[in-house]
Order: sequence, then C-alpha cells, then structure tokens
Amino acid sequence: MSFPRYPAYKPSGVEWLGEVPEHWEVKRVRRLFEIKKRIAGELGFDILSITQQGIKVRDPDSNDGQISMDYSRYQMVEPGDFAMNHMDLLTGYVDISKRLGVTSPDYRVFSVVDPSDSDLGYLLYVFQMGYRQKILYAYGQGSSQLGRWRLPTAEFQNWAIPFPSLKEQVSIATFLDHETAKIDALIAEQQRLIELLQEKRQAVISHAVTKGLNPGASVKDSGVEWLGEVPEHWEVTPLKHLATVQTGMAKGKDLEGIETVDVPYLRVANVQDGYLDLDEVHQLSVPITSIDRYLLKDGDVLMNEGGDFDKLGRGCIWSGEIEPCVHQNHVFAVRPHSVTGEWLNAYTTSKAANSYFISRSKQSTNLASISSSNLMRLSVPLPPAEEVRGILVRLNELVKEIDDLKHSATQATDLLQERRSALISAAVTGQIDVRGLVPEAVAA
Repeated sequence: MSFPRYPAYKPSGVEWLGEVPEHWEVKRVRRLFEIKKRIAGELGFDILSITQQGIKVRDPDSNDGQISMDYSRYQMVEPGDFAMNHMDLLTGYVDISKRLGVTSPDYRVFSVVDPSDSDLGYLLYVFQMGYRQKILYAYGQGSSQLGRWRLPTAEFQNWAIPFPSLKEQVSIATFLDHETAKIDALIAEQQRLIELLQEKRQAVISHAVTKGLNPGASVKDSGVEWLGEVPEHWEVTPLKHLATVQTGMAKGKDLEGIETVDVPYLRVANVQDGYLDLDEVHQLSVPITSIDRYLLKDGDVLMNEGGDFDKLGRGCIWSGEIEPCVHQNHVFAVRPHSVTGEWLNAYTTSKAANSYFISRSKQSTNLASISSSNLMRLSVPLPPAEEVRGILVRLNELVKEIDDLKHSATQATDLLQERRSALISAAVTGQIDVRGLVPEAVAA
C-alpha cells in the first residue's frame, strides 16, 4: 500500500531528519521536556525496569538482574513520565510509565513541559525510533565494545525532533497504533509458527534417537528412568565409554612472564542450537606450552555447559571451520571414539538427554549448568551401526524440511519488522501524510 506525501517540504536543518513538511516545526528536546530527579526516600513502591519490551515491574526478591538492597534511593516515576535507559544505546530503550513506581537512579526520567501541545503517543514513537534505528547512537559516548554507549544529558537535550501540530501528532499516533497493531499480530503468528516448528523439530529428533524409525519394533526397559523404553536390540551405554570430554580455557588467568600466542577462541555465544555463529570470533592469549590442551579437533561435538533449562546440552559439531581454534571453559568439546559425532550430537539435543542434564545440573533462576563428570555419566542409546546410518539419513531429511519452514517464517518476520520500522519512521518524520487516513472522531 502506498501513502500520499505532503504538498510541500522544507529543509529541517537536521542531518538525520532531512526534509520535513513545510508547516512543521523542529524543536530541541530541552524545549519540550524537563528532566526529573525525585528520590523516593522510602520503600514500598513498585520497582520499574526499562526493557526492550517496555517498562516492567520487577520482583525485588527474585534473582533476575541487580536491584539495590536499599531501593529507597531510587528515583520516582509517575504515570505519564518517560523513562529511558540512556546508559546503553545498544540494548536500552525508552517507554512511558502507566503506573507510579521507582526506577534506577542511573536511568533518565523526564516529562513534557506543556501537555497542551504535545501528544505522548507521538513523542514515544519518535524516541523509540531513535533507539530501534540507532539514530540516537550517533550522539552517544563511551565504549560500544563494552556495552557502555550512553547518551549524555547535553546531547539528549540538544537532540532535534520533528514537531507537527497537536492535531497532526494525534493523527500520526492513532494511525501508527492501528497499523502497527496489525503488523504485530502478523509477527506474533509467525513467531508462534516458529515455536511450533521448533517443538516439532525437537520431537522428531527425540523420537528418532530414542525409539528409532520402526514403530513396530519390540522394546525393552532401558533401565534409565528418564530414558524409558528403547528398541529391544539397542544397547544403552554411559557416554564415558564412547567419548572423552575436553574442557576449555578460562579467561582472566595471570599470564605475566609466560610466552603466549593469540588464537581464535569459541565462546558460548558462538555455539548455537544446531549451528555455529562465527560472525564475531574473539582472540585469546594462550600459553604456547598448553595450546594443544585446548585446541578443537574436526568432529568434536560442542556443547554449552550452561544456559536456559530447555537449551541445556544443545550445540553442534565442529568441522574445523577455523584453524587453529580453542574454546572457553563454558563450552565442552566432546570427542567421540566409539560412536559417530552425528548420533551423539542428535541425542544430546533430545528431550531425554535434556531431562538428565536438568536433573544433574546446578540451577539458579532460569539458568542451569552441567559438570563434565555428570556429562560423562549420560546414558546413550546405541542402535547397530547400519541402523544409526539409516536413522541419521532420514532424520536429516525431516529436520531439513522443518528448518526450511522455520527459515521462511523467520524471513517473513524480518520483513514485517522492517516494514513496521519504515512505516513509523515515514509517519513521524512527515515523509507520508496520514491525516486523511484517520477518521477525525478517532483522532480527536
């Protein structure tokens, strides 16, 4: 769908903004908002956290993130106030509070000076666009590599934004509320489809590596509670009889006076569920005398030793993508010698293996970790070699079909997100004229 443009435009004088409708103003934030800093002085208020999904109420008794023991020193947030995590322009966000509460004194709380000419919905779209499209990033300072790219007060107050009349602000916000709701519903459908496909993928893998492909096969009790029944002619063997485990190198060791060499090293972020993400591979200084101890070898089954419960134990196979390469201590390199890496990798991603990992893990909040000794005690079902090959061939076919569908759904989600961002940007900067697309009764 195409949208009309305004009849005439003028230069805004602002680099990121370009031209704006001829009758629009461009104003600095300091003319529209005032920064507030009101310390609570007492306990008993809701604690508000600014997330990329908006402002959320946090539980002070949970272990979810850091909360000061004395949050009476937090600052007040009133309904209608904007709250911004200006300390992190990479993963931070901004939202309008719908409730009374307190938030970190490191955040920025501000409100409009004159509500009679400012629509909060329109202004929120502008600020959130500043984050999502990294417009504010250009005004930040700090160290982006360390996740400390902040927006100083002076830059914040000097930021110039488009400012149409109140009536147009309301029309734009109403139009965007309506259109983004439709897009968000479509995105939610695609995301639900991806979740269902992931569940199906998991179920297909789990069934194949614990039951095989013959539904009529005789079964027996595996003798392992969390594994249940397996085909009668299969064996069940502890992993320690089938593979060795190589633990990785811990960062932060004192290497002063030791001859080292810088080597690419694999982190938890690189080892994903079924694939490697090698877009960002860091270097690590490793003592020359011990580098062989941490080198990855072609065919290693990589496993993250910790993470979300449902992802514990999942990983992928290392095929020598980078040579040489070492791994950090939170990534196991399981080196099979009496079982194929493909079978082992498929099994360790199954629900049965995940149940074992969770039962033997150290847990905190929604995270868990498994030790190398407990990993080696994992019971592994073993069909005859020829049957293993047949199962893996069919399993790869089934998984590819599911992954292709997931890829298509992910692409559709990305396109919808891009359209959402482009629509918001075009509307709030006046590149499209939505006034005639919103009934006056609705926009009033």
